[in-house]
Amino acid sequence: MTTTGRPEDPGLVSAATNGDTAAFEALVRAHSGPVYAHALRFFGEPQAAEDVVQEVFVKVFRSIHSFDGNAAFSTWLYRITRNTCLDMLRTGRRRPVPVDVLDVSLTAPDDPAAEAITTATVEHAMRALAPEDRDALSAIGLFGMSYSEAARALDIPEGTVKSRVFRARKTLASALRPGGGDR
Repeated sequence: MTTTGRPEDPGLVSAATNGDTAAFEALVRAHSGPVYAHALRFFGEPQAAEDVVQEVFVKVFRSIHSFDGNAAFSTWLYRITRNTCLDMLRTGRRRPVPVDVLDVSLTAPDDPAAEAITTATVEHAMRALAPEDRDALSAIGLFGMSYSEAARALDIPEGTVKSRVFRARKTLASALRPGGGDR
């Protein structure tokens, strides 16, 4: 079993597998934030993200007995989250909100709502990334996976994960630069 992820996860997973609903609820509380953030970045709308969180944890509840512990729980959860988003997209139940990366701009630093607007701007810029770059960055940044864990979860070489994360960070830095990415 890997040691990446939250140190309490193996105990909670074991207890949840044995029917402990309090342990399952603790897993949901501990991991719903990254699941929601990934889905929000994927679809760009809060209602879709909430639907994904609900569906993901229903799937986790139904299949937690199949978690074998060969990877971190967060890695397994990431795959379920990603596949749920892709399934919802494929079946047409949800569509990502289109985003123009050149339309991203920051507010003035003295604006009292700057932090909230900056957060929204970052989310907007994340949705503008290529899906494969966003997936790699989410695996590393949101789910806390190592590059090798992300490579296994995404079923791509580790070097590809590194290049996608690099490209995503570079694109975000450019898009979030004052002036909206203009050079």
